[in-house]
Order: sequence, then structure tokens, then C-alpha cells
Amino acid sequence: MAIINTIVNLGSSVMMPIIFFIVGLIFRMRPLKAFKAGMLVGVGFTGVSMVIDLMLNALGPASEAMIERLGLQLTVTDVGWGTASTIGWATPVMLITVIGFLVINATLLVLNITKTVNLDIFNYWIFLLVGAAIYAGTSNYWISIIAVWIIFILTLVVADITQPIIQKKFPNKDLSGLSFPHLTCLAWVPFGIAGNWICEHIPGIKKIKLDPETINSRFGILGEPISFGTIIGALMGILAGYDISNIMTLAVNIAAAMYLLPIVIDVLVSGLVMVKDHVTNKLKKWFPKRKFYIGMDTALLLDDPSVLSTGLLLLPITILLAFVLPGSRVLPFADLASLTFLFALVAPFCNRNIFRMLISGVLIVVVIFYTGTALAPEFTKAAVDSQITSVSSFEYITNLVGPVTTWIGWLFIRTSEWLTVLF
Repeated sequence: MAIINTIVNLGSSVMMPIIFFIVGLIFRMRPLKAFKAGMLVGVGFTGVSMVIDLMLNALGPASEAMIERLGLQLTVTDVGWGTASTIGWATPVMLITVIGFLVINATLLVLNITKTVNLDIFNYWIFLLVGAAIYAGTSNYWISIIAVWIIFILTLVVADITQPIIQKKFPNKDLSGLSFPHLTCLAWVPFGIAGNWICEHIPGIKKIKLDPETINSRFGILGEPISFGTIIGALMGILAGYDISNIMTLAVNIAAAMYLLPIVIDVLVSGLVMVKDHVTNKLKKWFPKRKFYIGMDTALLLDDPSVLSTGLLLLPITILLAFVLPGSRVLPFADLASLTFLFALVAPFCNRNIFRMLISGVLIVVVIFYTGTALAPEFTKAAVDSQITSVSSFEYITNLVGPVTTWIGWLFIRTSEWLTVLF
């Protein structure tokens, strides 16, 4: 347990280079080439973290100011995915669950049930957090573990199914051989499909086309990510009640994030492609009739302007929904700036149309608020079970961009609780 916690505490920027270096050696890459590939992945993840932190640190105070201006007083506090990941990795069901993940993935690959080799090990916390909430609600060790193993299997299968669509709908990215077994993001794919369907069946609305390429062609330089980021940042500053100096600072910071993120992701991808191509070639020789995908973090998709822009536009809408939704007790806070992640896998199913993604986003946020309210006791007890003392000052906690507040998390947690009572 201590060894695993030590490795996890290194973070993805250190974990992923080590993983890719080892994978490279296993598949007989030259050590120096494997080292370079791993370090490029590490440098890329570090760059992505720095740019995302720039955006989060800029948006955090603005979000807090908007909340204060509305006078929101709610009892379930959004503590963010960082705290949620700590709860997941510290849960009492962690060790056996993680060992099961590795065995299950290997077994499914051998049996040709899945094509995805899930190397996104840091994000195992997403599955573990659901297990932590189930354990908090049931106190049943094995129901918690088995439920999460089932979710893990389903996620790998869905990652396989969605991979060709994701690859096709991001025309400017080389995603061949990559899949995204990211439970939080995959859970919202049906909402992307629903939002797209709704817009397709409303006269007039279906003609609204706001994908990045159309925006850029119609508005020229004003439609480019750096300009769009400046405009969105300025609007956020105005809504937060900032003075002109802080509005300009926020605008520049958001523009910088939108401009720099594609650059650092390109560095990450360059290292990833070195390993991916080598591994793919070896697997083709060993299994000539099989196709394999490397499972990765959806952070690789965040640089798309449609994903970034929709996440930023949804931020003030989310705060407004928290104010008007009856029965919701969730106070959006730490994860507000991370809303962009929700659209990484929604975008392809809305044809990267920002308007349609926003429609889907509103549906998603409504579900998040109500599931977050309903499962707040389980989430809070999971933090206590994981001995996370930093949340003790809150009555109840949750997180917006995480698995527990998805419809899948709610379904499995409630079903597990029902089974515990029944048997």
C-alpha cells in the first residue's frame, strides 16, 4: 500500500514517463529511445499541468467572485477533482481493486474482448472513487470491489467502440491507435448525442454552426483561439465584477492558456507516438489479425478550441443554474474551472459545434447538481473513510468533474446499496 501511494503521489508528470519507459523496454525499444520518449511524455504532461494551472488559478478567484455576487449559500461544497483523486487512492478498497484492474485488462486483451491497453494508470482514481462511495454507502468490501470491476470492464469496451468516432471527428489530431477509457468523460457521451439530436430537430436551431473552423472562416482573427480566449476572459472578468486591470489580466491569462495548450500537448504526443508506433508494430507482428489501442487521458483533447471554449462559456451558466435549480444543494467551486474536461468526449458527438455542446453541457450540469446532492452523504463518508482531514470543516462535499456525480456513478452506488439491503 505504501509503495503504491508513494508512486501515485509522484503525479502523472512523473508516473507517465516511467510507465512509457518501461513499456518501451518491454517491447524492445532501444533504451535511449525509450528514455527520450518517456521524457517527452513527462515534459508534455508537465507543460499541460502548468497551462491548466494557469487557467485554473486565473478562473478560480473569478468564479468565487461570481458566487459571492449571487450570494449562494448551499450545503454541499464542490471540493474539486484533486481532493476527489486523493479520496480514491486512499480508499480501503484500493489495493485489491487496482490489482484486479491489471489482471482484468490483461485477461480481456488475451480473450480479444477489448483492444484497449489502459496505460492511464493515474486516472484509476476515477474508478476507485466510485468504489469508495459504494463502500461508504454499503460497508460491504466485496460488493464495492466487484461493482468497480464491472464499471472498469464496461469502460474498456465503450472506449473501443467510441475510438473510431473520436478519431474521425478530431480531424486535426492524430489519434490513431489511441482510445480514452476515462469514465467521467465517457459517461457524458449519451448527453452529447442527445444534445446534438435535440438541435437537429428544431427548425432554425439546426442551422446554427459554431465549430472552430466555421468561426475562424467567418470572423478571421477574431475567431482564432487566442482572440476567442481574450473575449471569454474579459467577459468572465466583467461577470466577476473586476476592475479594468483585473479584467485585462484575466483576458490575457485565458488567451495564453488557449494558445499554449496545443503546443505543450504536441510535445506530449510526440513522445507518445514514438512508443505507440513501436508497440503497434510489435503487436502486429505478434498478433497479425488483432488491433490494439493505447488508453490515454482525455487531457490530450483539451487543446481543441471547441472543448476549451465550451467549458469556459459553461462556467457562468453553471453558477446561474446553482442559483435557480430547485432542490439542488451543490455549491460549485473548486471544479468550476475544470468544466472543460466534461466536453473532451462530448465534442465529437456534437460535431464540435459549440452551440450544441453548450446545450449538452446544460443537461450535464443539471444531472451533476442533482446526483451530487443525492450522493453527498456517501461522498462525505468516503472522505472520512480515506482519512482526508482537509474536508472536515464542510457539512457535505462532492466534486463536479468526477465519476460519482455522473449518472453511471449514481446508478451503481444506488444499486449496490439496494443489493446490500436485499441480501
